[in-house]
Formats: sequence, C-alpha cells, structure tokens
Amino acid sequence: MSSCGSCSSGKDNNGESAAHALQNELISSTLAKIKYKIFVMSGKGGVGKSSVAVNIAAALADKRYKVGILDVDIHGPSVPHLLGITGQLDVERGNLVVPKKVNDNLSAVSMESLLKDPDQAVLWRGPMKTSAIRQFISDVQWGELDFLVIDSPPGTGDEPMTVLKTVPESLAVVVTTPQEVSLADVRKAINFLQYAKANILGVVENMSGLICPHCKERIDLFKSGGGKDLAEKYGLPFLGAVPLDPTTVVAGDLGRPVVMLEEASPAKDAFRALADKVAEAAESSLEIASSSHT
Repeated sequence: MSSCGSCSSGKDNNGESAAHALQNELISSTLAKIKYKIFVMSGKGGVGKSSVAVNIAAALADKRYKVGILDVDIHGPSVPHLLGITGQLDVERGNLVVPKKVNDNLSAVSMESLLKDPDQAVLWRGPMKTSAIRQFISDVQWGELDFLVIDSPPGTGDEPMTVLKTVPESLAVVVTTPQEVSLADVRKAINFLQYAKANILGVVENMSGLICPHCKERIDLFKSGGGKDLAEKYGLPFLGAVPLDPTTVVAGDLGRPVVMLEEASPAKDAFRALADKVAEAAESSLEIASSSHT
C-alpha cells in the first residue's frame, strides 16, 4: 500500500494531522459519487458471506447498475477468486488505484490484488488495518457508482468498525445460516451494529436447505427459517433465503458468480431475488433518510 497517495511520511503531529485531513477530504469526495454503500457482514466465518456479497454485486451489475465491490477481509480475501480476477492493481497518475474490471458494470478491489504473492500472509495489527481500509476508499478511483458492496471480514473487530466509521451511511446486510451456532454470533453482530448506530438493511439466511442435484427436492440439512425468526425478533427486514446448491460450488471454482451462469438454478434465482430486495430496501432507506431531514 506504500504507493497510495494519502500515506503520510511526515513524523510530526501537524504533518500527520494534515495528511489525515486530506485523506478525509478524499474519502468524502469518493463517497459523494456513490449512491448506496452496502456493508455485508456476518457474526462468524463459514456462512458464505463473501459469496452473498459477490452475487449481490454481480446481480445488481447485471441489472445495469454501476457497481463496485470492496473486499476488506485483509487476512482472508476471497473476492478475486469468486470473480475470477488475478494480478495486481494498476496505479494511475496522482497515485490513484484503478479497480479491477470484471465487466462494463462491475469492478473490484481486494487486498489480494495488492500482494505480489497471493499466498502471502498479512501480519497486520489494528492501526495498519485501519489505515489500509481508509486508503481502499480514499485512494481508489471508483468514479460514479450506484452501489459499492463492501465485503467485511466476519466478527466485530477492527475492520468492520473502521468501515462503519469511515462510511457512516453504510447499509448493513447481515448474513447467517439457519443453525443456532450461527444465529448466536449474529445476535452479537446485530448488537455491535446497534452499538455503532449503523443502518441495518436486513438479514439474509444463507445455506437455507439443500437442493438435491438429482431429484431437485429441498432437504433442510442445517434447518431453515432461523434467519427469518431472528429478523422478526429484532424487528429487522428479512431480505431472503438462499439454498445450498451444488451449482454455487461449481460457479465459485470457475471464478464466476452463480448469477452470471447461463443455466438456471435455485441459488441463481434466490440471489437475483435478494439483489432486487437489497436495491428496493436501499432506495426506501434513502427516501426515509431524505424525508426525515426535510
């Protein structure tokens, strides 16, 4: 990240304050060009959060929205693999980073794209993570976007808190699986979002039943309905349920979101419906926010 233009090399407090103020201006300028910021998070790993984030972004892009996806999972970035993008990011004049273009409507930035070796471990502590996330937003040439989908690491640590502080108008989408071990962690994530005074767009239940590849019948492998019950308990919108579908695994290995495959599948239909719900909820949220300030 040393090539990013908003890094401060000065050691005096005045220099650091000036650099921080400049970065804040760059962040404000960047965010002003992005209509909706969707913050996808989960209480624990292994619930398919990145898959949900990538497929929401790809489905929105397929509907002719201009979409960016920002992978701030510094220690375990998976967005490049799910989108089939490789190589490092380009830097243009002014030290602005250029997102990787997936198609005409979708671009992405990930920590992995900044590493010379994608298998390299990132051994960073809190302040370095905070600095990197701020630079992801201030130094990237996102341009005009309808949606920026932010894939946050699981849990309630430095990274999600930094995103919420840096992008206070983020709309949080909380991903869970139906079983209690996941729901318990999601309850903590919701408490974290409430503590941070974040805007919660709603809850998504991933891995909601298994679609048999042979008979196409649904099997409640991990139960189902837990996410919807949780949303109702907290008075949050339930955005939808996405089933376990072997097609999703195949799509991930191919480096293509399942919504971009030509063949029909239950997961593809569910993700497209989810993207519609997210877009609708985001537009409603903006209308409510606008009317409350008039």
